[in-house]
Amino acid sequence: MLTQEDLELLDKKGISREKLEEQLDCFRKGFPYLRVDSAATLTKGIVAVASEKKAYYIGEWQNYLKEEHEIVKFVPASGAASRMFKSLFEFIEKNCDELSTEFEKMFFDNLESFAFFDNLNECCKKNTGKSAIDLKKDGRYLDIVRNILNKEGLNYAVLPKGLLQFHKYPKDARTPFEEHLVEGALYAKNRKGQVNLHFTVSPEHLHPFELLLEDKRASFSYNYGAEFDVSFSVQKTSTDTVAVDAENNPFRVNDRLFFRPGGHGALIENLNDIDADVVFIKNIDNVVPDPMKQPTVEFKAILAGVLVSVQKKIFSYLELMDKKTPSSKEIDEMLRFCETQLCLDDCGTAKNDPVSYLRTKLNRPLRVCGMVRNQGEPGGGPFVCFNADGTKSLQILESSQFDKNDAGQMEIAKNATHFNPVDLVCAVKDYKGGKFDLTKYVDYSTGFISSKSKDGKELKALELPGLWNGAMSDWNTVFVEVPIETFNPVKTVGDLLRKEHQM
Repeated sequence: MLTQEDLELLDKKGISREKLEEQLDCFRKGFPYLRVDSAATLTKGIVAVASEKKAYYIGEWQNYLKEEHEIVKFVPASGAASRMFKSLFEFIEKNCDELSTEFEKMFFDNLESFAFFDNLNECCKKNTGKSAIDLKKDGRYLDIVRNILNKEGLNYAVLPKGLLQFHKYPKDARTPFEEHLVEGALYAKNRKGQVNLHFTVSPEHLHPFELLLEDKRASFSYNYGAEFDVSFSVQKTSTDTVAVDAENNPFRVNDRLFFRPGGHGALIENLNDIDADVVFIKNIDNVVPDPMKQPTVEFKAILAGVLVSVQKKIFSYLELMDKKTPSSKEIDEMLRFCETQLCLDDCGTAKNDPVSYLRTKLNRPLRVCGMVRNQGEPGGGPFVCFNADGTKSLQILESSQFDKNDAGQMEIAKNATHFNPVDLVCAVKDYKGGKFDLTKYVDYSTGFISSKSKDGKELKALELPGLWNGAMSDWNTVFVEVPIETFNPVKTVGDLLRKEHQM
C-alpha cells in the first residue's frame, strides 16, 4: 500500500505509479538471460582497419568536419573517486603508520610522482606545519593520507574522478576534465572552430566543474585555437529505481520508499536531450597526457570516418526506397550490406517483406564501437546475439547477462577475443535530418538485479539496461578493433604511476 508521503515522493521524482509497479514486477519476475550466438571476432563482427584504409577514413571524418554538422563529445563524469582510494581507506582504518603491504610501500616510494603532489604538499604544510616530504621522512604516513582524502586536505575521498589531478606537466597539472577538453579540440572541432562537450555530473559537483571550466577556458581556447562550448547535466530523478527487501517488498528508510540511481543506463535520457549529428562517448578516466594522445586522436578520427561512411550508404538506401520500389537486385544488395557491414542476420524473417525489414533495420541510430584485444581487464565484450524479433545483431554484453548454468553460453563467453573499452561514436539523426528518440531503442528486458545494503540492511537494487548495452540494443552497430594504447583507465590511484600516465 502506498502512503500519501509515497505518492508525493513519486510525484517529486517524476515517477508514475505504473512505472513503480513495473519496477516491482521486474524484481518478482527477474530478467531473462540474453541468448548469445557467438563471440564477435575479427572473422565475424569486428573490423580491423587495414593500414592503407586509415588515411581514407580519417579523410572522410575531416571532410565531414568541414560541413555544417553539430559534433558533441559526451562524457559520463558523475561517479565519485572513492573506489580509486580503497587501499588508502584501508590504510587509515588500520590507524597505524607502519607500511605492511606492497601497495603501501609502492605508493609512498613514488609519492612525488603523483600529479597532485604539489597541492598535497601545501595541504600538509597548512594542516601539520610540515611538508609531505618531511612527514614521509618522519614516518607520519597517516597524516599524508588524511591530507589526500579528508575535507581539510585535497578532499579526494568525495570528489569525482574528473576533478582529480591525474597528469603532471612542466608548469601545472591536469584533471581528466581538462584532458577531455584537449581531446575534443584534437578530433571534434567543427568548421567554426567550436568544440562542444557535455559532461554528466552529480548535482553536488556541478559547481566545482563550472569553476574549473571558467578558470581554464581562456588558456585552452588560446592554446588550441578553439572555442569551447561545455554543458553539464545531472542524472534525472525520474530514472531512479526503487529498492526491495528479500521478499521483494519495497525497501523503506524511516518509513519512506528508498530509491537508488538506476546506473549508467539512465544516461540514455541525458544523451537523448543532446541535439547533435554525431556524438563521441568516452569514460572520464580514460585519458593520457599530451605525448601519449596520438593513437587516441588517430583512432577516434578513424572510428568517426567509419561512422560517416556507413551512414552515407544507409542514407542512400533509405532515399532509394523513398523514390521507388527497389528491384530484386537492389534488395539483394541492401540485404548483403546489412549482413556484411552491420553483421545483421535476418534469420529468414526478411523473406516475406524484405523492403519493410530493410526500412526497419536501416532507419535506426548508428554506433561505431572501438574494441580492444582481451588483456584480462574487467568489463563487457562484443557478441552476436539473438533479438526478440528472431534476428541476430551485434551487442555489447556484461558477464552478468550470461546464464552461468548454461555450459554452451559460458563457452561462448570464454571464447571472446576482445573487450569493450567504452569508445563509441554515434550518429543519432535519421536520413531526413530528424532526431531519433533514443528511448525507443532500449531493450528494457536487459536490466539486472544486484545485491546492495543500506544502513547494514541487505536490499535488492534494480539496474537499468547499461548505456552501451541494452540501452543501445536496437541500434545499428559496427565494431572496429582499436589498439590497447587507446585504453588507459584509472581504476586505482596506483594506476596513475603507470608509464601511460607519467610524463
